[in-house]
Amino acid sequence: MRRQTRAGCYHVSVQNAPDSAVLSVPMLDLKRQYEPLQQELLEALKHVLETQQFILGEQVAAFEKAAAEHLGVKHAIGCSSGTDALWLALAAAGIGTGDVVITTPFSFFASVSAILRAGARPVLADIDPVTFNLDPEKVKTALDAPQKTAIRAILPVHLYGQCADWDGFSRLKTEYGIKLIEDAAQAWGAEWKGTKAGGLGDAAAFSFYPTKNLSAAGDAGMVTTNSDDVTEMARALRQHGMRRRYYHDEVGWNTRLDGFQGAVLKVKIKYIAGWTQSRRTIAKRYRALFYAKGLAESGSLPRHGVVLPQEVAGADHVWHQFVIRTNRRDALREFLAARKIGSEIYYPVPLHMQAALKSLGYQEGDFPEAERAAREVLALPIFPELREDEQQAVVDAVAEFLS
Repeated sequence: MRRQTRAGCYHVSVQNAPDSAVLSVPMLDLKRQYEPLQQELLEALKHVLETQQFILGEQVAAFEKAAAEHLGVKHAIGCSSGTDALWLALAAAGIGTGDVVITTPFSFFASVSAILRAGARPVLADIDPVTFNLDPEKVKTALDAPQKTAIRAILPVHLYGQCADWDGFSRLKTEYGIKLIEDAAQAWGAEWKGTKAGGLGDAAAFSFYPTKNLSAAGDAGMVTTNSDDVTEMARALRQHGMRRRYYHDEVGWNTRLDGFQGAVLKVKIKYIAGWTQSRRTIAKRYRALFYAKGLAESGSLPRHGVVLPQEVAGADHVWHQFVIRTNRRDALREFLAARKIGSEIYYPVPLHMQAALKSLGYQEGDFPEAERAAREVLALPIFPELREDEQQAVVDAVAEFLS
């Protein structure tokens, strides 16, 4: 049963599925989110058709305004994807040909490809084994190493929905005079000591890919910033460098947010606070279930059981993914699949070992924490409408495997 609260956020009351020998659990079920919003979404799409504002337009502008207010930032610039948002954030912040940007080897491919697309050179540093985020101490080592070109920026990724150690990166910004660009693709609503992701650095990039916590009905992205200069450049670059029609001041790109996606996101942003709270409740329940079964191990590295994800001091996690570590990851995933329980590996190959990035000059062994994480991490089902009995089935299956 679904009910709408006074705050306008939908919550799903727990209803056990019919008794069955096997309870299948999806990794994600977007239909459960769509059903209570169906009429509202259809009306929003109808409005776009009636007004014919298919590219940018009033729906996109309204979503940009709502997004900026939600994140507590001065500016929000919609674009066509999270990948484009990363490039746009870098380019609008002045990162370009010949520059060097430090980022993580443990992320989605776009974290590095966007740097290359901007004309800059990626330099990688290893991750913290607890959060899987870029480690500021390892970044400092890279900053102190001899470079042919001065390092202009750091691009930390707020992986799985938890902000990177922003105190550490802020110190590096002050000490080395470099820019901080957030890859916040997985972290809508996440906070570091009261400041939301998107407002921590010089600029930030978000993705609204359909699997994200705040999702479009296709590809969409956004750049956020408190800088007027970055905003002015980003708005020009997203439409071929134009500040006025057919006068091109920059070599930009066609990366505008379309009206349909703006309309969908304008509806969904009203409910994101409730969905985030549901994710936090589900993550807390997972922890209780794993501890009740005696499966959770202390420390950051697994031995015989599983290591649960940790929310570190200063961070307010939004649980885009609930990622465990286990030594027998691949066998566990096969076991879960045989029982129709979804799971996913984010990410099986570190970026420095990707065939397309051989030219960066790294080799196996260069980033041991990222490489070990790639062998051990497994994301379990988590989405706002996930039921308690489905969570119990996931944990029971893991317990059966480990026994």
